[in-house]
Amino acid sequence: MIKTFMKQNITMGFAAVLFLVSCSNKEKMLDSLADYNNAKEAKGYHFGDKLDLPKEVTENAESVTISFGDKETTDLTIDPKFFTLGDNAVTFNIKTKGGEVLNQDATINVFTKTPEQNIPYTIVADYPHDPKNFIEGFVVEGNTVYESDGMKGASQLIKYTLGSDVPRIVAKQSAEIFSEGCAIVGDKVYQLTYQNKIGFIYDKNTLKKISEFPLPGVIGEGWGLTYDGKNLIATDGSKNLYFLDVNNPSKVVKTMAVGGNSTIYNQLNELEYHNGLIYANVWHEPVILKINPVNGEVIGKFDFSQLTKENDKGDSEHVLNGIAFKGDHMLVTGKNWEKIYEVTFK
Repeated sequence: MIKTFMKQNITMGFAAVLFLVSCSNKEKMLDSLADYNNAKEAKGYHFGDKLDLPKEVTENAESVTISFGDKETTDLTIDPKFFTLGDNAVTFNIKTKGGEVLNQDATINVFTKTPEQNIPYTIVADYPHDPKNFIEGFVVEGNTVYESDGMKGASQLIKYTLGSDVPRIVAKQSAEIFSEGCAIVGDKVYQLTYQNKIGFIYDKNTLKKISEFPLPGVIGEGWGLTYDGKNLIATDGSKNLYFLDVNNPSKVVKTMAVGGNSTIYNQLNELEYHNGLIYANVWHEPVILKINPVNGEVIGKFDFSQLTKENDKGDSEHVLNGIAFKGDHMLVTGKNWEKIYEVTFK
């Protein structure tokens, strides 16, 4: 009886040791992976880079996969088929040599290889802008301005001549509507709403409403809008550009993330498409980004800090938010600003 009891104790003790060793190995693997992920998060990766996981993981793992929601890969290369520019929420799935499966969530940041250039500019003119208007959308055709203004109870689409702040035509919206970005397509004006989940289509000449459409489900909120000659392009306050079917704006044709060399540009706002490039405001930032529409790479940046200081009057919500073009000159303004500025750049 004593011998049997001693054997049972020895067996149980050995199992306990194995259990503790196993737990220790798991902790080492997960801790080393967490340290690796934390160290790489700020520095980030570029497309084509390979994840060089710590030896505590590679030496004890039978396999490692990375999952992105419903997608999964065993390739530890930063491949644009799976990763986007900016932040990528992923889960590492590790099958140990002992047959256990370990999971760890991580954020993998992907940046562009080429730093975005600061673009110098010169202010060549300014025009009046109604400071009551909480501008959300801004388009210029010739000398005619189409402007979408937000805030519940004050939302409107207006049309006026550049140089005058008195509207020629006003299309007021119902009190529950919060208007956002707008874009011109042929003889129509398309307009988004903030959280109302709908968009409007107007006759460009009369601003009479033609129809409305539901926003695509993937777009949480309507922010900015422009037109590239083929698709409407919308933002929703994330890092993404959503290309919409102009004949069915409820349909997303493709989604593209925007990124820089060391910065994740979330909260993309008002947009303009000009000469094959996309220009975007960043909410609460005094900058305009110049974006390659092929891959979402930020190739340039305008710093309008001084103009913002001169026009926000100490109100943090009176942000830079308005991009249009008059020929090759850029027009910029902001929410409740008293002026529109015309700038030149190379």
